[in-house]
Amino acid sequence: MQVTETALPGVLLIEPARFGDARGFFCESWNRQRFADHGIDLDFVQDNHSFSVRANTVRGLHFQAPPHAQAKLVRCGRGALFDVAVDIRRGSPTYGQWVGAELSFENGRQLLIPAGFLHGFATRSEETEIIYKCSDYYAPDCEGAVRHDDPDIGIDWGLTGPAVLSDKDAAAPWLRDIDTPFAWGGA
Repeated sequence: MQVTETALPGVLLIEPARFGDARGFFCESWNRQRFADHGIDLDFVQDNHSFSVRANTVRGLHFQAPPHAQAKLVRCGRGALFDVAVDIRRGSPTYGQWVGAELSFENGRQLLIPAGFLHGFATRSEETEIIYKCSDYYAPDCEGAVRHDDPDIGIDWGLTGPAVLSDKDAAAPWLRDIDTPFAWGGA
């Protein structure tokens, strides 16, 4: 397994080894010990699976606040997507900055997004599946969102057409209008 630091400390690009032959391939997408060997000690409690019919579907930018903040380990089960993390930890030197990674069925990459970061993705192909592990259970009273097209963040989603959004995501506030529940350094 290859683990690569991104420009945002704590957000990691993970490439599990794939073992293939004429039948296809096998890989361990999650192995607690192998991740711990790389300093990643998370207790995942929930798996989520999302399917998007159309390319240019944007989901996010989402977060879940304490006491049910979530770290996520994201991968693409079918198709291709551009996965994004945005630092929203008050006082962080990288507050409001983002990183993105192409995740696809073909490349097998995963993105580890710690609590304290917004998460979102844009589908690159029709019929794209995203599968992700969460370190806490879904708690609707703790969920929050920021608009995907916030000019203060300036994410280049690489869309090839208009964004396909839920009504909820289209109505999300700007980053400057939320009171972030996260502080840098765990405070």
